[in-house]
Amino acid sequence: MVNLSEREWLVLEALWDGGSAALGELTKALYEKTGWSRNTVLTYLTRMEAKGLVTIHKEGYPRRYQAAMDKAACQAQARDTFLQRVYQGSTGDLVAAFLREKPISSKEREDLRRLLDEMEV
Repeated sequence: MVNLSEREWLVLEALWDGGSAALGELTKALYEKTGWSRNTVLTYLTRMEAKGLVTIHKEGYPRRYQAAMDKAACQAQARDTFLQRVYQGSTGDLVAAFLREKPISSKEREDLRRLLDEMEV
């Protein structure tokens, strides 16, 4: 299970948005949000490759960088990690906490009821 930092999420988001990217393209894509230099981006990419988060295509020039996991898989892992850490795995407690703190519209309530009814097999 991978626990991603906010900075790693930023790098992966940029890679998911663009598919694969050369270092210069990725630096440009990240600069507005982060202000990172080319060397900083390269450092993150190298560390993320060691963690299995990024694939570096070393054939050809320039090298191309690509996310090693798709976005949906990373989001699923992040949700599960959060659920386990904060709510000891209780989805019901998580949903109840959100609903107590932030009201939902009547349409959202109907959709949620429908989803819960469909889950009862």
